[in-house]
Amino acid sequence: MIRDLLLGLRLAVGGGRISGQALLRLAMTTLGVALVVAVLLPAASINTLVSEQDARQAGQVPQTETRPGVDPLYRMDWFIDSGDDYLHAVVVAPEGPDAPVPPGLERVPAPGEVVVSPAAADYLATPAGELARARIGGTVVGEVGKAGLGMAGDRVVYVGDTAERLKGEEYADAVYGFGTEPDGFAVNVTTAALVAPVAVILLLPLLIFVTTASRMGAAQRERRLAALRLLGVSGRQVRRIAAAESLVGAVAGLLLGGALFLLLRPLIGDLDLFGMRFFPEDFVPAWQLVVLIAVLVPGLAVGAAIFGLRRTIVEPLGVVRQGKPARRRMWWRWAVAVVGGLLMASTLLAEERSNAETVGLALAAGSSLLLIGVAALLPWAVEKFVAGLRGGTPAWQFAVRRLQLESGTASRVVSGLVVVLAGAILIQTLVGAVSSTEPEDSRWQAATPISAQIAGGDERLGEAARLLAGTDGITAVHEVVRAPLRAAGDEAGLHWQAVIGDCAALAAQAELGTCADGDVFLVGGLRGQEHVAQSAEPAPGMPVRFYSYGGDGEQADGPQWTLPADVRRIPADKAMREVSSTLLVTRGALGGVSPSDAERLLYVSGTGEPAAVFEAATLAVGPLSWEVDVRPTLGASESSRLDEATRTMRGLLLVASIFVLAVAALSLLMLSIEQIVERRRPLAALSAAGVPMSVLARGSLWQNAIPVGIGVVLAVVAGIGITLPTLRYAGLGLSLDAGLIGMVCAAAVLAVLVATALTLPLLRQVTKLDGLRAE
Repeated sequence: MIRDLLLGLRLAVGGGRISGQALLRLAMTTLGVALVVAVLLPAASINTLVSEQDARQAGQVPQTETRPGVDPLYRMDWFIDSGDDYLHAVVVAPEGPDAPVPPGLERVPAPGEVVVSPAAADYLATPAGELARARIGGTVVGEVGKAGLGMAGDRVVYVGDTAERLKGEEYADAVYGFGTEPDGFAVNVTTAALVAPVAVILLLPLLIFVTTASRMGAAQRERRLAALRLLGVSGRQVRRIAAAESLVGAVAGLLLGGALFLLLRPLIGDLDLFGMRFFPEDFVPAWQLVVLIAVLVPGLAVGAAIFGLRRTIVEPLGVVRQGKPARRRMWWRWAVAVVGGLLMASTLLAEERSNAETVGLALAAGSSLLLIGVAALLPWAVEKFVAGLRGGTPAWQFAVRRLQLESGTASRVVSGLVVVLAGAILIQTLVGAVSSTEPEDSRWQAATPISAQIAGGDERLGEAARLLAGTDGITAVHEVVRAPLRAAGDEAGLHWQAVIGDCAALAAQAELGTCADGDVFLVGGLRGQEHVAQSAEPAPGMPVRFYSYGGDGEQADGPQWTLPADVRRIPADKAMREVSSTLLVTRGALGGVSPSDAERLLYVSGTGEPAAVFEAATLAVGPLSWEVDVRPTLGASESSRLDEATRTMRGLLLVASIFVLAVAALSLLMLSIEQIVERRRPLAALSAAGVPMSVLARGSLWQNAIPVGIGVVLAVVAGIGITLPTLRYAGLGLSLDAGLIGMVCAAAVLAVLVATALTLPLLRQVTKLDGLRAE
């Protein structure tokens, strides 16, 4: 056995006249295995990555139970919204020298000192972080360590202050330590539903590439094996030698893939995905998974080579293939596709966004099985399609006859394209549906829209109003009150929100028409929710009650109020999106009733762009730092963030699709080259008989195009089949992007054209008369 394996190793890198093809096969196998390993090793590191992140986050949990001999550390979270992004600031102040130090800090910053994370430092140094930098102030004296961050991209800032200022704050906690037990990692339903098909989309074309490369040069290899049989090598030894030939490329690919993983891992820290950055050192695959990858991936390459000999008889005088291939076993192919389809159909019985684990698993397993099933059914579909074809041009007949004789290999290669196309339809449609849920131009805009809202205590809001007065670009500051209310005597029933202010403040949020003190307006339901019954809305003359939530989360009753009989209704498209399904109440309509524990806000309006007004308001109240909360209005900021996230996702999907499509196209190219080399004598004979080169080239094109055309049809059907249930469960509207589907289909056609064009020089070479010579 050792001698057989060593002989196979020698043949893999040598072989006399055909050593160039042997080395090409070795290089392709090595590349394919390396790509698979480079994808699998980061995936095998997910458990370690999540465990490390979970442990760090658990270590940052503040403990508020008093501990003897420990001074309290007053701590308050302060989220700074700069319009384009968020920054998490933590205001800290020790009561004494024995106060606990937050994880990631060497010491508690003194008043006027700031400790920033690396990502926060980068953000504050950009123009987008100027507003946050102006609000924080202070002097940077250190950097937050890894122990104080969940992810490398966390923008965390620790701001030092005095204990006297924080003691009386409602949202400040007295902390006596940090750390708790990690909760462990649980797979999110949405994550499972998206990651599973993405993994299939990435890995299946790579695995097909490995198997295709392993079978490359099969004809030459079989002739060498026949020569070995003439020297007395047995059939069992022949298979061991063939396995050893593929094992060289598999082991080399395994080592190259590991090296690529180690080389590219430091670059992971520079990769920013929607503001998330990972620590490269957390990507450590579990040794059990490393052993599994080291065994299975080379085993795939070796198994493909041995499986290719299953219907080949290698004898001393030559190689004999079975003339009629065995009938395909269809039951398992249909079983995989049908089970996947049934799992996807079963999700139609679940409620939208129910977040049930069974639904998430059904979506994940169903989409994966459906993708695999379609790839497995493609060879059968091609075989059935070409079986009945007759006639046509000579080029068409050449291609059809070749596919009638052997269509399985071409179909298996094209299966990678099918999976890529179906997956691209799924993911791109999901991204498009999310980005189109609320078009920006569907929002109503006031003549002087609200650009910023400021929250804080009564005294601080008064100080903020004083600072805003006379600020350039700010024309109005409206004080409003937001309070929840419900039907009186119906604690578990219907709940609404009331926004209370003067007519000028309310007119900035909806098109009121005429307004006088004492009026009440009801803004209609959210767009797209016309199915909500009007009986769920407060009726004129209905007794309602304001309420608040106590420290235990229970509702605390407030004063009762009766709605006026002349409540005026405003359509949702005539109001800001933020006040849909809301009561707009002027103060005179309350009749002296004062909501308990209501949220008081300042709404700031001005001339010019909303971003400029928000910047002016933020700078104006800068002296109050964390004592007031300044945020832009929901519409513009959230829309811009969603647009940016959508663009990022589309860019990532485009790069991933191009990469996987290129791998599938390379597999198709290798197949075309292999077939031309294997049939060089028949092609040379056809050329000598007068068949033009253009006919042979078109025949090669049709031979690739027919399986791809059938695959595109199956991909569109499968893509829509896994997209529709996913969209319905996520509560997203169906918006199939015909342009996108056409684009990915055109990419598949382009791959066929490129693969065919690249084989033309070789085709021209083998059709020369020299190709008819024999030794």
